[in-house]
Formats: sequence, C-alpha cells, structure tokens
Amino acid sequence: MVKIKIAIVGIGNCVSSLIQGIHYYRDKSPEEVTGLMHFEMNGYKPGDIDVVAAFDIDRRKVGQDVHEAIFAKPNCTTVFYSDLPQSGVSVRMGKILDGVASHMQDYPENNSFVLSKEPELTEKEIVKVLKDSGTQILLNYLPVGSEEATRFYANCALEAEVAFINNIPVFIASNPAWAKRFEDKNIPVIGDDIKSQMGATITHRILTDLFKKRGVKLERTYQLNTGGNTDFLNMLEKKRLATKKESKTEAVQAVAARRLDDENIHIGPSDYVPWQKDNKVCFIRMEGKLFGDVPMNLEMRLSVEDSPNSAGVAIDAIRCAKLALDRGQGGVLQGPSAYFCKHPARQFTDDEAFTMVEDFIKEDGVLRLKTLKLAS
Repeated sequence: MVKIKIAIVGIGNCVSSLIQGIHYYRDKSPEEVTGLMHFEMNGYKPGDIDVVAAFDIDRRKVGQDVHEAIFAKPNCTTVFYSDLPQSGVSVRMGKILDGVASHMQDYPENNSFVLSKEPELTEKEIVKVLKDSGTQILLNYLPVGSEEATRFYANCALEAEVAFINNIPVFIASNPAWAKRFEDKNIPVIGDDIKSQMGATITHRILTDLFKKRGVKLERTYQLNTGGNTDFLNMLEKKRLATKKESKTEAVQAVAARRLDDENIHIGPSDYVPWQKDNKVCFIRMEGKLFGDVPMNLEMRLSVEDSPNSAGVAIDAIRCAKLALDRGQGGVLQGPSAYFCKHPARQFTDDEAFTMVEDFIKEDGVLRLKTLKLAS
C-alpha cells in the first residue's frame, strides 16, 4: 500500500495522540471504528500515514526514537495505545527562535520544556532532511505564539516542495502573501489553527449558528477555557495570545447573524491549572433575546481530553493534503481549511465547509481506488 510520508515539528501531546491513533486504527475493520470522521478516504486509511522525520527542541525528546519521544515529559495526554514498535526515526534538534516562552523556565521540568544542548539545524539542513526522508507533508505543532518559528518551517516546506499543514494560530494559509507563495509553487497548504473534533470553538460556532437560524438575537457571549498541559502553560504569556484570540474569536463572529461589539464577546484561553493535565474544561455563556424581546441565556460546560480531540481532524487533514498532491493541486485547500481550521483564508458555516470537504474528497475518488487496486 502507498504510504503517506509526513514530518512533524513539535513532538507534544497532540502528536502523541496522532501517532497513537495511526497505530490504534491500523488493524481495525470499518465495523470496529469509532471516533473518526472518515475511516477511508479514497483508499487511504489512518494506518497508511508514516512519520519519516520529526523535530523538537526538548532534550528528553531530541535523539530519541519518535515512538519513545511521544511519551516523554512534559507530555501528559491519555495513553490509549502504547504497544508501539520502534519507528526507526530519531527526533532531530529543530530551530528554537520564538518557540519557547520566556516564563517556561520558572516551572518544574515535568510541566515545562528543557532545552536540548544539541546544535540547532539550519534551514538548509532541515530542507535536506525533508527531501532525504521522502517527506510529502510537513505538520506544524509548535507552541502558540511561535510566529518566527512557524514562518521558518513554512519556508522550509516551500524550499523542500512539501505540503504544509499549519495546526497553530500563526497565519500562513490565511495570509495572502504566504498563500500566494504556496500557490505560485503549486504546493498544498491547509490552515490555520486546527479545530478539535468536539471542542470549545466548534461547539460555540454551532450554537451561534443555531441562534441565527432560529431567529434568536445574540447580544453577548464568552468562552473560558482552563487546562494543565504545556499549551496552557505557554499561553500564560499574554503577548503570545494575540493571534490565538483573534483566531478563536473570528471563528465565532463569522457565523453570527451580526458581528458583536468587542465588549460583548470574549473568547480565549483563560488559565493554567496544573492538575488538569491534558484535560480541557470549557465554559460557554450566551445571552440573547427571543420572540417579543424576551431575554434568555444558555450556559454550557464541556470537558474533553484536549489532544486526542484534535488527532482525528489532523488525520483527515493529512489525507486531504495527500489527495491534493496526487492531483497536482497546490495553494490553499479552501474546503479542508474551512472545515478543519478555526482561521481559514475564508470562513464558511460548518455545514457549508462539510459539503466542500466531501466534494473535495470525491473529486477523483473512483480514479484513486482504481489506481490503488492496480498497485496492489
């Protein structure tokens, strides 16, 4: 079977869940599968994804086999599949730039980063690793606020001529200048800022859209989130949150009947609670008016394991990027970006984005299945 060869930047909790999931679903039959939006996508299954290169900056991960590194501290997500063979892929030292918040050194090692003393790879060296490993798609899982580092790796993807999936709220696919660079080189890009499978933002969007469709006037709303993983610890440095807050807020504003004034909408990370580990708790409140201007309010509490909640979405994004590569299609993949990400180049309702993704997948589905059958 044809493999989808990926490289990953940042071997944190989300990548731990992703790699566990690739192997968890590898030997399952369609009848056994739960938790995926698509088990098979034009012949590609989750188990067809193969990690061929990995980069990090933590000394507990650099130099380790990637299947060991995903369980190293400070990773703290649920282990649902631990029987992993050696991958044969060692985690390489990446480029630091602004990938680490300055306050992280003030926290215990088990909760924070421990910088490796290995020399940082240059852009030329990283591009060589991507080419030599046969990487087809590069996934960005750097910490929130890694503006310079994200642009560095996006440029590496362009130079190595590999697709780029930007899972964090630094604007690449939604930045016209960057989008044009990928379009000019006919390289697929999906982004920005991955939505969870059943997370705070997707739920908030659905409720906001429901208010609109049912004629309820939304007057004010908030979304407050707490968690205990390194993502929440990293986000205690408020200056790293500008694009994260914009990404989450715009995702909700985009589906509202009318845009709320800034003072009437607050969406963003709220606090770090160490004992929550990878569990994320979200509180949503929405206030509005019904028929006859009668007031109403809705309050919701959502508790999810944060990292597995994004892994299934990432598996679909990877396969969509591979389909684009198979078709010779470059530039921003609008449907997958709109459905899988909080801050795409253009916002659509989730119903519209879902339809766009299904149409994208089916575009050459019959041809792809025939090709796979001939190859096997």
